Amino acid sequence: MLALILLALVGLVAQLVDGTLGMGYGVTSSSLLLAVGLSPALASASVHLSQIGTTLMSGVSHLRLGNTDRALVARLAVPGAVGAFLGATVLSRLATAAATPVTTTILLVLGIYVLVRFAVRPPTGATARNSPHTSRLLTPLGLIGGFIDATGGGGWGPVVTTTLLSRGRTAPRTIVGSVDTAEFIVSVTASLGFLLGLGTAGIDFGVVVALLGGGMLAAPLAAWAVSRMPGTILGTAVGGLIVVTNTVTVLETLGLSTTVTAWTLSALVAALLPLIALTVHRTRRTNVVAEVQAA
Repeated sequence: MLALILLALVGLVAQLVDGTLGMGYGVTSSSLLLAVGLSPALASASVHLSQIGTTLMSGVSHLRLGNTDRALVARLAVPGAVGAFLGATVLSRLATAAATPVTTTILLVLGIYVLVRFAVRPPTGATARNSPHTSRLLTPLGLIGGFIDATGGGGWGPVVTTTLLSRGRTAPRTIVGSVDTAEFIVSVTASLGFLLGLGTAGIDFGVVVALLGGGMLAAPLAAWAVSRMPGTILGTAVGGLIVVTNTVTVLETLGLSTTVTAWTLSALVAALLPLIALTVHRTRRTNVVAEVQAA
């Protein structure tokens, strides 16, 4: 029972992050599930099954609030679904010993990407409500994002949302809303791929329900957090969490001693804390400048 409560908290925190940043549910949940001992395929399958519910709720909310560009949703969802199904099929056929370092490496790289993206080069603002991007960009982006999302247990948001935000041509609310809405289709096809590859015998649906329950509770909290916490601060903190969590798994996979692991993590945390503090300071300074200019 305690384990299910903890998993529900994982789902709550992950959805809170995802609802605020448009990314992070899969990467955060999968990282923590791997850390507590689930195999990569089962961790990713559990996350994607729970995401069917959380992304459906998120997508409906964004549609009602007018945060989506339906053409952008369609052009991302179709290639994303193909990539997710292929990724789930590949991961289902890998032995756990082979899949763990692959999945952990993907998550670690995504964590570093999220950390750098929000701490070093925060997304710039844009106001266009309809995306000007063509299928020439969106098709391979959706395909790669879907594949990485399934094989890494997460990555749709870090790959797709950050790529579109970095272009600075579409309003952030439209990007986040459209990417989150398209993720419902990605989650459905990834789950189908895992069910075909793994069956249902190895999936603990208690884990799925716990993650789903926590995620559904977090949906209204995420809306509150958007108006209270700057995305740069939360993104930096989440990126740091993902990096630390997966670094532990990498070090364990390499068979390094406890002493080496402890020193490595200490150095990593010592580097991350000043970076988070710097991000907080920079965000506050930016807000002060904006208030002065508005006055």
